[in-house]
Amino acid sequence: MANSPTQRSLAYLRKNNYHCQVVEKFNQYAMVRIDLFGFIDILAMKEGEKGLIGIQTTSTGNLSARVKKIMDLPVHKVWLNTGNKIVLHGWAKRGARGKVKHWTLKEIEITE
Repeated sequence: MANSPTQRSLAYLRKNNYHCQVVEKFNQYAMVRIDLFGFIDILAMKEGEKGLIGIQTTSTGNLSARVKKIMDLPVHKVWLNTGNKIVLHGWAKRGARGKVKHWTLKEIEITE
């Protein structure tokens, strides 16, 4: 089953008929992950929708920090102005106390 936020997002996107690809890379020398343009983990596209969707995946608790990070990058405006979208996927396990918890998705779209 999907373990990381990226794997959960990929499963969700594919279930909803998106073609998607991970574009985040791991630099083994610096031991850090490098996002495409500094904010994209996954690129997705769907028949009938214009443009590409750049997706940043994280836990729900880190969503506001990721929004700030993206807004601070000037390249995000270029991405949006060329007809693309920016969407954040925040994942958290939720459920009633004493019950089985399930992964839930909170989606935020950045527009300007």
